[in-house]
Parts: sequence; C-alpha cells; structure tokens
Amino acid sequence: MDNEIYLVTGAAGHLGSTIIRELLKQGKNIRAMVIPEEKNIPEGNLEIYVGDVCNKESLRGFFANPENKELVVIHCAGIVSIASQEVPAVFKVNVNGTRNVVDLCEEYHIKKLVYVSTVHAIPEKKKGEIITEIKDFNPDEVVGFYAKTKSEATAYVLAAARRGLNASVVHPSGISGPYDNGNGHLTTLVIDYCKNRLVAGIKGGYDFVDVRDVAVGIIACCNKGKPGEGYILSNKYFTVPEILSMLHEITGKREIKTILPLWLAQLTAPLAELYYKILRQTPLYTAYSIYTLNSNAQFSHEKATIELGYTTRDMRQTLGDTVDWLKKKGRL
Repeated sequence: MDNEIYLVTGAAGHLGSTIIRELLKQGKNIRAMVIPEEKNIPEGNLEIYVGDVCNKESLRGFFANPENKELVVIHCAGIVSIASQEVPAVFKVNVNGTRNVVDLCEEYHIKKLVYVSTVHAIPEKKKGEIITEIKDFNPDEVVGFYAKTKSEATAYVLAAARRGLNASVVHPSGISGPYDNGNGHLTTLVIDYCKNRLVAGIKGGYDFVDVRDVAVGIIACCNKGKPGEGYILSNKYFTVPEILSMLHEITGKREIKTILPLWLAQLTAPLAELYYKILRQTPLYTAYSIYTLNSNAQFSHEKATIELGYTTRDMRQTLGDTVDWLKKKGRL
C-alpha cells in the first residue's frame, strides 16, 4: 500500500538487510535506520536514516510522519552474543533500545510493530519435548546473558501489546544464509571450513533457518500477525557433522571426519574464547555456544505456518547460496 511506510531498525545487519531486500522486491515504501558510518545497506528506492536505538531522542526523526501515513515498524536492531560473560552493550541495545522503540511506537500511534526476538528467549524444555510459543517471559527462566536480554525485551513489547499497541513478536532460530557482511556463527563456520581452518567438528547441533525465509515470515507477520502473539520462525534440527557433510558435498573440499565430544570442547572453550578476544576476532565456539549446541533445539513453527503462511527451504540450498555469495564478496 502506498499509504504505508516500513520503518526497519538494524537495517544493515544480516537479517535487517535481507528484510530490506524483500521489501524492495515487494515495492514497499521503506525507511531504513542504521548507525553512523554503516556501509552494508542494500541499494534501492529507500530512505536512509542515521540514528541510535539507545538514544531515544535521536529516533524522533525516524518516526516523523508529516504526511500522516501508516507506519509499520520492524525492530530487528540488536546484538547477538555467544559470550559467556555479561556484555553491557548487549543489554543497552537489546533491552534499553527496545524500550525506546516501543515507547515511541505508542507515542506516534504506529499501525503495527513486529519485534524480532529469538527462540533463546523461550525457556528450554526437557530433551524430546517440542518447544512452542509462550505468553509470559521471565529472564530468570532462560540461560545466558543474551537470552536474558531478549526475554526482558520481549516482555516489554508484550506489556505494550496488553495496553493496546498492535505488536507481535517473532522468534527466529539460528539464522544462516547469504548477505551476512558480519561474522554470524554459521557464516564463520562456512568460511573456516572453506579456508581449511577446521580440523575437527564437535557433537551437538541446532535448528538453523535461512535468513530469507525469516525475512519473508517477518513481513507476513506485519500483515497477518495477531496483536500480543508470538511466532517461532524456525526450520529443523541439524547436527554440526551434518552441516559439515553438506559443505563437503557442496564444495568438494576435505571431509571433516574427526568429531570431538562435547566434554572436550567444553574444556577448551574458555581458552579459545580468550584467544579470539586477544586477536579481536569473533570466536567460533564459546562455553555458551557449546551449551547451546547441547540444548534442546526442537522448535515447532506450526503456528507461523498456519497463521502467517511461513515456509522454509532446504539447508543445502542455504549453504550453497552462502558459499556462492561469500565467493562473490571475495571472502573465500
């Protein structure tokens, strides 16, 4: 609709930029918010706004609506962290930044807010039990600092929904796929594998989903998502050896046959985390990420499929497209 403007925070991130790409394909009016000096913004017919979710007053121009159009806000600005310790910036962006966005959505009477949470915000169930959407979020019920920040932010969004804000929440699982200009965890794994940096894998796995499927699901949630409801945007569970085997089939590179037990990876994780911190690089594994790989990651996206028309693609296509995109960007 020409009367709508999609306001997207975190527009230069992996998910945000993919959402922008999809909105451009659909011919939507877009206002993309990025932090200063951000470079990885998709080209197209869109308005770029420089701001900081942590500075509420800097966002007023982002919400400005002199033509009285209907504002649809997709809030995906956030910091994903697998660090074992508390990181102040993660709380500042994920919690305080979300509070600022929600408060302004209420003040400016926006048409719709879709908040991008995470499956990590949902308390883990016993292994073998399927994890589905919940209504009440408590940071004390989830493990890891990142998960706690997203749980607290999700609770704030849903409290606003109970006050009358037309807000829905989506919970992506492990995002993967092309267009990642940063160091996403699966992107890092693909690069390390293709550059022959990996000599062994580890046991365990997770639910990995294509970023493009998540983007389409989020836009569908803007139109079909019910106020105060959450939607898991997952795919299916894959073990790390399965991912490495698919990469071997796709690239023809050396097959990784050595698979380390999780207890050994747990012993070495603190040293690896310190090593990468000294190098100022993103670690592939930390104590928290190894915990995650051994957690229950059996998520159901049935609700999103029924209510939003959500679909997912084959992981081989995701990995193949990721390899191709990284080659085009000169990163392999």
